[in-house]
Amino acid sequence: MGIESRQARGLSNGTALLAVLWLSAALSAIAFTVANTVRAETERTSTDVDALRTYYLATGAMDRVLLYIQWGAGYRNPDGSPMYFENPMPVIRYQFASGTATVNIIPETAKLSVNSAAPDQLIRLLVALGLPGDHATAIAQGILDWRSPTEGGAFTAFDQYYLTLTPSFRSRHASFQEIEELLLIRGVTPDLFYPSYIRDLQGNLTRRAGLRDCLSVYGSTTVFDANTAEPAVMQAIGVSAGAAAAIVAQRQAAPIKLQNQLSAFSDGSEGFARLGIVPNSICTLRATAQLRLANGQPSDLRRTVSALVKFLGPEWNPPFHIMRWYDNATTLQ
Repeated sequence: MGIESRQARGLSNGTALLAVLWLSAALSAIAFTVANTVRAETERTSTDVDALRTYYLATGAMDRVLLYIQWGAGYRNPDGSPMYFENPMPVIRYQFASGTATVNIIPETAKLSVNSAAPDQLIRLLVALGLPGDHATAIAQGILDWRSPTEGGAFTAFDQYYLTLTPSFRSRHASFQEIEELLLIRGVTPDLFYPSYIRDLQGNLTRRAGLRDCLSVYGSTTVFDANTAEPAVMQAIGVSAGAAAAIVAQRQAAPIKLQNQLSAFSDGSEGFARLGIVPNSICTLRATAQLRLANGQPSDLRRTVSALVKFLGPEWNPPFHIMRWYDNATTLQ
């Protein structure tokens, strides 16, 4: 065999080996990509399954709390405490086999009526939520414009602004029908409407209520529920910030059950007489659930559902009517 023939054969073998190596590398890359994709899809599916299980855990808690409220205080434990529900009971916690759920029971008397609140109350509320005075005044004017008719159907300055948006619209110039209409008001952002966390003067994260928690179409115009009213609502009706903070600290330890318990927090502020133990036939129920992991620890995944419920009385079947249901409610405990 000649030298040239051996060189040609060697070159051919080297080319074949290089091709095999490139093919092996390509197949390895494909296999790695497929493995990563399968792993990611498996984890995503597992998360979706857990989210669905947590959702059903939250809805199960909602079903149970409706039964508890229906059964009421007629059933007692040996120590005399209510077996199921007795007003005021703003928070109920359930332990299920697969996880836990916390249900907040918030009567609409804990909130200001968005259709009747006076301008100064709206401004004080917005300032208590952390807005500068001029910004609070502008939003309060927008709320008043939305709910107030105009003479002869005339366009207001707010209408002129809304007509420049896409899609364009006008103020209703009539009563709010749903609290979510606030999101259409000039200056109202989702961060203001929903609860959030802000940093205090010491740099610590603290919960700030949203307009959703403070205003309602069915809100109160007279007396407000001391067990569930947000501090900003209490300040809006004239309760001092210090008294509001003291009431919140007390009710976190145990619900305020008697009117005379509130007198201990009175500091002479003008709105104090407007606080009371005020049950209401319309309530917001908000259930937040967490699964329990195999090691017994709670999962990081949470799901919250919420409903606006009107309780009708024992003569009705069922004795309640769900007015609004929120599958993905926003909550910050």
